[in-house]
Amino acid sequence: MASATAKPKPFVLHASTLARAHTYLAFAAFLSALVVGCALHYKKIVKNGVAGYPQEWFPSVSATIGDWYPERNIFQILIAINAGPRFALVALQYYLHRTPTSSIPGFLFLVGILRTLSCGGWVFITSSDDHDVHDVLMISYIVLNLPWMFGSLALTPVQHAASRRRRLWTSVSFFLSLLPMVYFFVQHKVHRIPGAYTRYSFFEWGLIFLDIVYDSSAELDFEAADLKITVSNLVGGSADTDKIADRSLIQGAPSTTETAIPSLDAPGEKPQQTNGAEHLPAKVTPRPLYTRVRRTVSFLSDIYLSYIYWSVYTSLAPTLFYFSVWELGIAGHELALLSTLSPVLLGIPPFASWAYTREGRTILHELWALIGLGAYASRSPLVRLVLVAFANAAAAVGSAVEWFVVADGEIGYRTLVTGLGFLVSSLSKHANHSNNPVWPIVNERSGGWNKTGIVLAILALLEFASRPDTTPPPSPPAPQKTAQISPPNTHWLPASLALGGLIFSLHSLLSDPTTLIAWAWTGYPLSGPVPALHGSLTHVAQAFGLALAAFLASSPQTSGALTHPLYLALGAASGYVMYAYKDWAGYAGGLGVAVFLMSIIPAVWARAREAAVAPEGGVGRTAAIVWLVVCLFDVASTFTVAYAFVPGGEYFRERTDLVLLAQFACIALAFRWPRLNASVRPLTFTLPRHMHVPIQNTLAVLTTISLLITLYRVPKTTPQPHRPGSRIVRVGIWTVHFGIDNEGRDSQRLMRDLIGDMELDVVGLLETDLHRVVFGNRDLSRVMAEELGFYVDIGPGPNQHTWGAVLLSKFPIINSTHHLLPSPDGELAPAIEAYLDMFGTAVKVIVAHNGQEETPLDRELQSTELARIMSSSYPNPLIFLGYVVTKPHARRPAPYEIMVTDGKVHDIDEEDIDRWCEYILYRGLYRTSYARVSRGIVTDTELQIGQFVVPKPGTSSVADDSRDARYMRSWKEEMPEDHWFPMPYYPELGGKNGHRYHVFNTPLYYKLPQDAML
Repeated sequence: MASATAKPKPFVLHASTLARAHTYLAFAAFLSALVVGCALHYKKIVKNGVAGYPQEWFPSVSATIGDWYPERNIFQILIAINAGPRFALVALQYYLHRTPTSSIPGFLFLVGILRTLSCGGWVFITSSDDHDVHDVLMISYIVLNLPWMFGSLALTPVQHAASRRRRLWTSVSFFLSLLPMVYFFVQHKVHRIPGAYTRYSFFEWGLIFLDIVYDSSAELDFEAADLKITVSNLVGGSADTDKIADRSLIQGAPSTTETAIPSLDAPGEKPQQTNGAEHLPAKVTPRPLYTRVRRTVSFLSDIYLSYIYWSVYTSLAPTLFYFSVWELGIAGHELALLSTLSPVLLGIPPFASWAYTREGRTILHELWALIGLGAYASRSPLVRLVLVAFANAAAAVGSAVEWFVVADGEIGYRTLVTGLGFLVSSLSKHANHSNNPVWPIVNERSGGWNKTGIVLAILALLEFASRPDTTPPPSPPAPQKTAQISPPNTHWLPASLALGGLIFSLHSLLSDPTTLIAWAWTGYPLSGPVPALHGSLTHVAQAFGLALAAFLASSPQTSGALTHPLYLALGAASGYVMYAYKDWAGYAGGLGVAVFLMSIIPAVWARAREAAVAPEGGVGRTAAIVWLVVCLFDVASTFTVAYAFVPGGEYFRERTDLVLLAQFACIALAFRWPRLNASVRPLTFTLPRHMHVPIQNTLAVLTTISLLITLYRVPKTTPQPHRPGSRIVRVGIWTVHFGIDNEGRDSQRLMRDLIGDMELDVVGLLETDLHRVVFGNRDLSRVMAEELGFYVDIGPGPNQHTWGAVLLSKFPIINSTHHLLPSPDGELAPAIEAYLDMFGTAVKVIVAHNGQEETPLDRELQSTELARIMSSSYPNPLIFLGYVVTKPHARRPAPYEIMVTDGKVHDIDEEDIDRWCEYILYRGLYRTSYARVSRGIVTDTELQIGQFVVPKPGTSSVADDSRDARYMRSWKEEMPEDHWFPMPYYPELGGKNGHRYHVFNTPLYYKLPQDAML
């Protein structure tokens, strides 16, 4: 008779059943949505912004799953049910592939979780809910597929031939399908070709099915491993608990690798190998909790100190360029760049001996961190520059010691931490409207978090100073010993040139995530990435590059793989695409450059370290040459645009191509060239095993934070004009002096306050291209666009060699074109020509910056071209906002008569004779007010404002365009209140924030003609 307390049979679920359920549910979700959608709403889901049925006859994935009931709901219910099997699939694959000698399975587990979450994001936030968020999550999913697919393929055991074969062809097909898909998307979005979206949709659905088929490979793995989930209880003292049993391991199945993977931990922990199977040591003593926590704290402190190092270094150029801007030439303060040459002091033996000690390293850290961060507290730009220069001198010496005077086993860790700190620096700018929150050019009023940064730096320094020192302090290299035990090494000069070229490349291209987007920007309609929305993709590429470097540093055999000439060719090809192409193609090349530069950080740094300790090298000499190369690149890149203000600048005019070529030529010297440097030994740096998972997890966390910041910054509302009922448009023109105010601080928030108070609908900003080293690689429009709600055209990018122009608009930008005006003698003059939808009327708006007084030929040619652009749309409405450099009513060849007469426009007030730089011109609108607002401390130029009323759509022009009708002056009180300018800015009321109405001490008002068509 059976016992009443007999233990029930365990429940056994084959893992392959879960994988099969995942596949069936995924196919069912997408196919049911497609079938139901085509049956109920066929013509609606094939229609798009370009064409409908019959030109478009197959629906896209987004339209199918996101627009209509009930297909959307059926799809989302099935996907929700499938979430459990999908998470289980990721966890089971981690269990199957995990090994004590590799952290790659843990990394892929994290990637799998993020990939699943991003999938849920674009599935449940459809394009009709929020198009931008949907796109960001979709792109994130595709990017995460790269490490997921190829990483899973690499971990698939060679015995599982069927799953390896399926993963290989599906992953290759997946990424090859992206090429035609992107092509047809461009044909649809940019060229607006009917039928192109149908072809795009075929490839989009193909990606979905390939993705599902790829994940179905897990079923084959689970079957081959006989992986099961056994569920039982503890009745009767059973030893069975909820578990996952892998029979292949229990039965001693052969190892998935033929050779043992060497351990990267301390000696004595090497795995044992017997007949091709790897076994763990019989007994592993767990580390105390304190040791594990302290290691993590030290790792985080190292990353933060690396972040502070990059913050202090990148603050030097914008701090000193304040003086160059005011001088419009070389001011002498540029010599502060040479503070980074301080490693030459390491050539003094007593100083070098002190700097190599633990005490010396700690003091150097304290000097550059605390002085560099504390410089913000001074109100004097000169004092701040002196402090920042001194901090950079200390940082250059300290970094030379940290980078070069290290044990062989530490160089991989040091270089990757350096890369992580650089990524955190870029991320902090992304989170803080393109300003590093601990720079000395910002404070609490301009978006700084300086005090918080100092407190965290003190904590990190205390941790560094109290860190247990388990190894003897590094000592100066001993050339005679090195010569006896080492084969021929890299010469110090090529290695120094390579590291200098890499540091400048990182600084100039990747220190802000939107710089690469500025290189590719072409305006409206949008056909490429948007700075505020797609900057996170730059961080994803950077993180992937570092992850690739960390992955290859897992073994001495692979640590030098990224110095092969073929990899350099790939990076150079990406650089060419970035330089030669625009929009998504150019940005794709930029992302390739980001991956390339970040991935070679350990190799190039290790090569320089190898050269520094070589007999003919020297730490001080190597580091000093590195920074000299960086300084030369800083100067050359600035001269490509500032050639009109510096001696010899004409030789660098618009030669960004040569600077970029020189960057890659220098970096190439760190690569292996068999016929040129055959005597150089291969790099053999490695990363300690216990640091693989922390570094990979840190990269995943930083990438996720960047994506979350983007989602947080996405505008929640559409920009709206201030006075739609009255059809009033208030416009302004402002030359903003590169975003540095008169006190040497970032001026974005000061500009925001005045533009917001004046309730401007359209703003032209000049001297705005800050995506250069000397300006801190900043985006001047971020604060105003986000907090005031504007559409933004950032104008010609840094590779167009202008000082920049930006258009901010509350009205939709229908189309915009960027012009480089004729400039045979002086600086290139930018112009933005845009059509804005103002209350249903297309109004052309031009924002332009003409040349200086010293180049009359340039000004004449530029004015002639602007007049041609303006007259080409006559008699349609137009507003010109520009920096012209002319006296009112000046005759030819001065710009005024050319632009007003030939351009067929009116001066906003021809009786205002006290002007020189800024002008507002118009046509086809009713002008009702004109104001000039003093500069305050924002810049060296006033803000000019014009107010217009747009005629009703359908009217050919204004009712009466005669001079008498245009100059019927009025008192403010005679105008409706919605025409009034803010009262606090009247001089008799004291003004506000240093601004006031000046010249006339009041806005000027003009009556509307009685027969105005409003």
